[in-house]
Amino acid sequence: MSSKLEPKDVHQLNGIGPTPSPCSSDGPGREPLAGTSEFLGPDGAGEEVVVIESRANAKGVREEDALLENGSQSNESDDVSTDRGPAPPSPLKETSFSIGLQVLFPFLLAGFGTVAAGMVLDIVQHWEVFQKVTEVFILVPALLGLKGNLEMTLASRLSTAANIGQMDTPKELWRMITGNMALIQVQATVVGFLASIAAVIFGWIPDGHFSIPHAFLLCASSVATAFIASLVLGMIMIGVIIGSRKIGINPDNVATPIAASLGDLITLALLSGISWGLYLELNHWRYIYPLVCAFFVALLPVWVVLARRSPATREVLYSGWEPVIIAMAISSVGGLILDKTVSNPNFAGMAVFTPVINGVGGNLVAVQASRISTFLHMNGMPGENSEQAPRRCPSPCTTFFSPDVNSRSARVLFLLVVPGHLVFLYTISCMQGGHTTLTLIFIIFYMTAALLQVLILLYIADWMVHWMWGRGLDPDNFSIPYLTALGDLLGTGLLALSFHVLWLIGDRDTDVGD
Repeated sequence: MSSKLEPKDVHQLNGIGPTPSPCSSDGPGREPLAGTSEFLGPDGAGEEVVVIESRANAKGVREEDALLENGSQSNESDDVSTDRGPAPPSPLKETSFSIGLQVLFPFLLAGFGTVAAGMVLDIVQHWEVFQKVTEVFILVPALLGLKGNLEMTLASRLSTAANIGQMDTPKELWRMITGNMALIQVQATVVGFLASIAAVIFGWIPDGHFSIPHAFLLCASSVATAFIASLVLGMIMIGVIIGSRKIGINPDNVATPIAASLGDLITLALLSGISWGLYLELNHWRYIYPLVCAFFVALLPVWVVLARRSPATREVLYSGWEPVIIAMAISSVGGLILDKTVSNPNFAGMAVFTPVINGVGGNLVAVQASRISTFLHMNGMPGENSEQAPRRCPSPCTTFFSPDVNSRSARVLFLLVVPGHLVFLYTISCMQGGHTTLTLIFIIFYMTAALLQVLILLYIADWMVHWMWGRGLDPDNFSIPYLTALGDLLGTGLLALSFHVLWLIGDRDTDVGD
């Protein structure tokens, strides 16, 4: 095959009109480019030199400059192998063992965090504020899911940025930190306010009762909790991601589970404490409720200005509201289920198990979504590489049994469900959470619900992340809120169904122990 450029190809590369090409050797008066004639021999050795130099492009030399300088063109195989950037980072080369090893510790830490959150909810459900202002139960899954969405989206966004080299210099690192911290403050304040409205509406629809003081109490508690929790968790997430990169651990494997676990525990503790403290002032200082709301709303312009300065968060500031708001509404439906079952003696134990099953499912699917998103970011930008972003639903065999790295991670995450939940159930039993007694039939029903939840979530994640990528949407910002909200709804619904079936078959020992 000839290695010389046609005249029209040289014109296109230079961006000029047709002129005599110095690369052509046809006819008199045509001289080859400098740097090539001295290597030309009767056996055409010049072509071999050009091919060697073209292959050197894979080591950092731009192919276009080499073509213009040498007047040569490599064959198609050389062009395909040309790599204009650094080699893909380590996540693409991970084995099942390395994935499991990196995920295991943060997964267990996240699970114990959800167990602690369940124990806290089991205690505070008997507080007067939860008994008198029952809408707080509706607010719990919505606000916990919302905070989990914001923190896991932050963790996924920063993990992707770290993996593709957007946090390597101090200037880039500082820009990413300030922009993302300001962004989550805006999102937490606004969606925390919307979560309180949803709690009031879902509490008013069944009973037809509406209390203005209770509405202001819910609003102040929700906004204050969301703001403080996002501030604390955001700083923790930044430290985790920076530290994991320095010690050679993939942030995608550790950041999202830690964000979810700490988010549930810290948010629930803050919500309980703030709502209880504000409830004590219900009959004395009612005007403090609107003042608390006004204070946090007044800070919104500051966070908006800071978030707009960073290009990475400016787009999310304008277009990232739809997923978190819809996810909040989905989680609120799960909260309505919890509100109707937690006070029913036939569903005793729901309060302690709900955060666990919801948290574990949300943690695992967030890890998978973050990994798939990072994989796609390594190969281009959203909307590009359509062959890697199919719009049709994948088959379950493709999701769980194909040889690629994302299918491998899905198998690893699915296999963590049973041993993880056994450890968490044993911990709850030892701590006598919810006064529950574990029996074999209860464990079977509980594990069935947990496995079905994670199986559905991992399959939906495989489809949703690729589908959003094909539409030009960044999965780090759009997929995780939907997936974790679906995890809350599936977990609460399947757990309530399991308790109902256990009650029907008369397994009373699983409900309330002596």
